[in-house]
This record gives sequence, structure tokens and C-alpha cells, in this order.
Amino acid sequence: MKIALAVLALVVSAAGPAFAGQCPALQAQLDKALGQRYDAGAANAKVMAKDAMALHQAGKHAESVAKYDDAAKAAGVKLEKKQ
Repeated sequence: MKIALAVLALVVSAAGPAFAGQCPALQAQLDKALGQRYDAGAANAKVMAKDAMALHQAGKHAESVAKYDDAAKAAGVKLEKKQ
């Protein structure tokens, strides 16, 4: 049981930095895709992207990535994520 918890802790601690580096890349992709769009989907996505960046800055990287996914869906944009 202790080994399983240790492995789980290791996986979780390794996932945080991976998500951390991904957030700015997702922001850049959305910025590029939305560019000068002024439709409702793009407006909603821009607001969600600001919220996602705030989550990133607060250290909540998994939540930030999820918010970027929501923003991309609202704008009809496909994001390329790091593996």
C-alpha cells in the first residue's frame, strides 16, 4: 500500500510541471487562432483564456488546461498539446 501511494505521489508531482509548461503554449495557440475574430464564440473564448491564465499563475495547471480546452471548444479551435 505504501509503495502504491509513493508511486501515485511521484506521478502527481511529475504531472504538475508538465502542465505548467503547456499553459503558455495553449494561450499562444488561442491568441493566434482567434486573432481579429469578433464573433461571440471568440469573445467567450478570450474571456475563458484569461481565466485559464489566472489559474496557471495561481499554480492550478490542470484546471488551467481544462479551461483552455473549454475556450477552444467555444471558439471551434483545435489545440495541439504536448505529450
